[in-house]
Amino acid sequence: MTTTAQAPARRTGSAPRRRTLARPRPEGAAAALVVLALLGAAIWAFGDLRLNLATIVDGFGNAADFAARTLPLDFPPIGELLGLAGQTLAIVVCATLVASLISVPVAVLAARNTTLGGVGRFGARVVIVVARAVPDVVLAIVFFRMFGFGGLTGVLAMGLHSVGMIGKLYADAIEQIDEGPRTAIRAAGGTRLQQLVSGVLPQVLPSFVATSLHRLDINLRVSVVLGFVGVGGLGQAIADSLRTLDYQRGMALASVVFLLCVLVEIVSGSIRQALLGVREERRGRSGGVLAALTGRKAPGVQVPAQRRPASGSDRERARISPQWTAARVRRAGYWLLTALIVAASIWGADISFAQFERAITNFGPTLTLFWPPETGGILGELLAELLVTVQIALAATLIGAVLALPIGALAAANVAPSPAVAKFFRGVVLAVRGVPELVLAIVFVVITGLGAVAGAFALGVGSVGLLGKLVADSLEEVDRGREQALRATGANRLQVFFAATVPQAAPALVAHVLYQLDTNLRSATLLGLVGAGGIGYYLLNASRVLEFGVVTTVLLLTFAVVMLVELLALWLRKVLHA
Repeated sequence: MTTTAQAPARRTGSAPRRRTLARPRPEGAAAALVVLALLGAAIWAFGDLRLNLATIVDGFGNAADFAARTLPLDFPPIGELLGLAGQTLAIVVCATLVASLISVPVAVLAARNTTLGGVGRFGARVVIVVARAVPDVVLAIVFFRMFGFGGLTGVLAMGLHSVGMIGKLYADAIEQIDEGPRTAIRAAGGTRLQQLVSGVLPQVLPSFVATSLHRLDINLRVSVVLGFVGVGGLGQAIADSLRTLDYQRGMALASVVFLLCVLVEIVSGSIRQALLGVREERRGRSGGVLAALTGRKAPGVQVPAQRRPASGSDRERARISPQWTAARVRRAGYWLLTALIVAASIWGADISFAQFERAITNFGPTLTLFWPPETGGILGELLAELLVTVQIALAATLIGAVLALPIGALAAANVAPSPAVAKFFRGVVLAVRGVPELVLAIVFVVITGLGAVAGAFALGVGSVGLLGKLVADSLEEVDRGREQALRATGANRLQVFFAATVPQAAPALVAHVLYQLDTNLRSATLLGLVGAGGIGYYLLNASRVLEFGVVTTVLLLTFAVVMLVELLALWLRKVLHA
């Protein structure tokens, strides 16, 4: 028997050629065109608003005059200052707590793996999107008419608006859980509530707390804006000082807000890092439980070695009297401190629950003030100002991206030349995040004058804080193996960055820029309160002269644009991550 060796087939002209690149998808091509269109719109907005460095240079004289009028800073008496700071923090804490409590059931319904059905999930997602799209300053105007002066207006305005962000991140955390513990509880006959409490909540609790702390930072900066529409605390004191041209007192209070923002950012950031470590530890424990229940090892989880089985008395003693380890004492201390802070915040926010009775009585008459919307001769003017607001948001996002991409890259530990450089630029990002956009708007209004130029520069510089942090985090989360493989071939740092780091982080970077555009669009509406251009100026004037129909018109116009950007961003993120 002879064996015939088959020669390798030669490639002929008719043989199929192997593809080295994936076939382009229509969705990907459409997404690329949309991104290019947004970039073109941002460049057009930048040029149409006549933004240039010469405007800043020419305004240095105004800046010097403004500094002369603000220095020396005039701080109020220490007792009054502590009272204002305490009231602001109390309102912010209560608002974040309200948003967190509301977001839990909303997120459970919105998450794919815990929802009660398609209708419930759709309704929860609508609540999340609508809450994000309605500006908190509009909610503050409405609640001010219902509740009057007091912390309750700010708590509800910031709290309900925060559901849009917190609810979405809560739902994302629930969808990313390990289903093993929940499946085991369901197999043992546990109810849906028991599955949520014992199988889902322990896994997502660290993420929930970290998200709430992140929103606490944002609400602290938002409280300054709401002070211009009657919410008490440092924001209202700053607004009163600026209305009377008392710049020494106003900028002194603004510096206090800056210090509070930096302090809260540092403390909450440390707590978030600790909680993320707890989450990884719990993932490991849940993987061990899954392995014990199913006989399979979870990916990336090491199953501990077999130990001597505990006796019945040992198990009973451990169940009745668990040991007070250092970790358990620390966790108990955290929860006790949290309870004390919440109790002090409820007291310090000056919340009068008797205002609810007044609100119920005035609910119907208050709504009639805001309906129908004003669509008379002012509609064309509002549409023109809405276009200016969109231009401000686009130009500011372009400025922020140009500044934040290099700063965020140098703040990433795997990209920066040294750890010292990364820490320095992390500090830069933190410092910028500590300055509320409204304070930046006031400074740029003084430098460049009233109008959209001040709003675009203020939002552009302010974007460096959030966008720079997101860029740094995205670059640090890439697969380091590809970077090491390129270094092994002799590639230098720049080649590794553009060939391995950037391609992996590109979808996340695009998503972050779109998120910043969404944020800037709402912020551009608010900066009009201090004369930084756009539709916000008409919103503030309408609320002052009691033209609430105009407030409703501004709300509907802003809501439509924000929803359009939100839906576009959702579609782009879906295509980019496909």
